[in-house]
Amino acid sequence: MTIVNLSDISIELFVTVMFFLLIIAPLVSLGVLRLFQGRKKAGFGLIGSGVIGYFVFQLVVSLLS
Repeated sequence: MTIVNLSDISIELFVTVMFFLLIIAPLVSLGVLRLFQGRKKAGFGLIGSGVIGYFVFQLVVSLLS
């Protein structure tokens, strides 16, 4: 078992990863749940907003690096 050194991670990268984990992943999960519940408009809306959030995430990461 190895120990991971986290001191090389910048605060910007940490914030963007937290944004991804706290915003984008739940949006997609709720979208899938709504699809299973038969609420297609709400499901596709949540998944679409998750995809848009992902592209914003990619844009921010590319600007930071």
